[in-house]
This record gives sequence, structure tokens and C-alpha cells, in this order.
Amino acid sequence: MEITSPQNPKIKQFIALQQKASERRKAGLFVVEGIRELSHCVEAGYRIHSLFVCPAILDDKPLPVLHDDIRVFEVTSEVYAKMAYREGTEGVMAVVEAKQMSLQQLSLPATPLVMVLERVEKPGNLGAILRSADAASADAVIVCDPLTDIYNPNLIRSSIGAIFTVPCVACSSEECIAFLKQRGIRILTAQLQDSHLYYDTDMRSATAIVMGTESTGLTEQWRQAADAHIRIPMLGCLDSLNVSVSAAILLFEAVRQRHSS
Repeated sequence: MEITSPQNPKIKQFIALQQKASERRKAGLFVVEGIRELSHCVEAGYRIHSLFVCPAILDDKPLPVLHDDIRVFEVTSEVYAKMAYREGTEGVMAVVEAKQMSLQQLSLPATPLVMVLERVEKPGNLGAILRSADAASADAVIVCDPLTDIYNPNLIRSSIGAIFTVPCVACSSEECIAFLKQRGIRILTAQLQDSHLYYDTDMRSATAIVMGTESTGLTEQWRQAADAHIRIPMLGCLDSLNVSVSAAILLFEAVRQRHSS
């Protein structure tokens, strides 16, 4: 079936899923653009609800293997341009059924490395942190009291599909603290006050690195729950880094320690 009008109900629904978190929650669906991102999504076991293909853009690029009963719609270049959230999506987009993983569903090793983010509001930052978490082979990313949903299209784009390669859970801070304490996972909070340099802190045991917003940092409940407070030395005029940069530094310090021991 070819869709030639952006007024088609399926195109309108696609754009609504792309633009509105409320629509994604209501339908239990989200949007994925691009072959690489779609491949990671399929490999992670997500079920594709429907596929939109623009033959003029896709050309002969190979698609990931999909189940047989998927609904495939061809769209014109004009319709595709209306649908695309970003450039360079290679002529393929999909509507995907969401998964809601809970803390109890996380399968963690004996000495896990977990990244915890409290109230991070920018989907681009969260996506970049997921990329770093994937690169560092972190065991999970836990998003506490989220201000953006994990299926935000900008988050998926900036993560280049890492949202599908790293287990990611959204929950409250209270739930997360109880979960970490129950499993004996050491809580390291990134903060300037009353803290030690990050490279002087042992990250070889079960560890959760906890970060807050760039503007206000972590709330008091996390500071009180922490087993240790850590900081990155700031040698210039400014007193903070972008949260995704800080997360990458701390994750790879854990990697360095674990691989040098």
C-alpha cells in the first residue's frame, strides 16, 4: 500500500507519536528512524508495529530481518519529508511497541556497574549518556523521577540506538535507593560539596554512579543515601561540565579500575 498524502490517518498518528509523550504513553507505541537504530531495536526483541518505507530514499539498502506479519507502508518522498524527525534516516521509519522494564526485571551480575540519573531533563543528554554506558558496558541505566520519557525521538536519535542495547529503567528515586541498598550496590553521588576526587574512589565492587541535573545537582535524599561523594576536579573558571561528559568520565574510570585490577 502506498500513502501519498500527509493527511492520511496513519501519517497523522505517526507524527503524533513522534511529537507527544502523552500520545506515546496512551498508545504504548513509539517511533524509530533509520536502519541502524531499527536494527538495534529488532535485536533487542522489540516488536515492530508497522514499517514506513520511502523507496526513492531507501534504494537498495538492506533492512533488518522482520517478522512476517508486519504491516509495511510505502510513502512518497513528500510524505516522508513530513514524517522525518531528522535528516539522514535512510528512507525507513517504524512504529514500535514500547517495553516497560522494572527494577525487578534487571538481570545484574555480581559486581554491576550502574548509571543512575536523577531528573535529567534534556533527551539529548540522556541519549549521549546511554551511548557512553554502552561503550563502557554498563549493566543498566536507571532514570529517576524522569522529566523526559525514554522513548523521546531525540533521545533515540542521540543515543544512536543505545536505548536498545543498555537495559534502561524509569522509576522514582525512593524505589531506586531501596533497590540499590537491598542488593548491596555502593552508591557514589557526583557532587562538589563534601566529596573526594573520583579517581581516588574504589569503583571495582558493585557500584552505582549517581548524577543529577546540571543546574541544581542531586537532591538531598541522594546525598544522604550515598556511600561516598565524588567529584571531577575543575581547574578552569567554571564549576561544572555537561552531565553527559561527566558521566562518560566517571564510567570510564570504573572501566579503568576494573580492567587494571
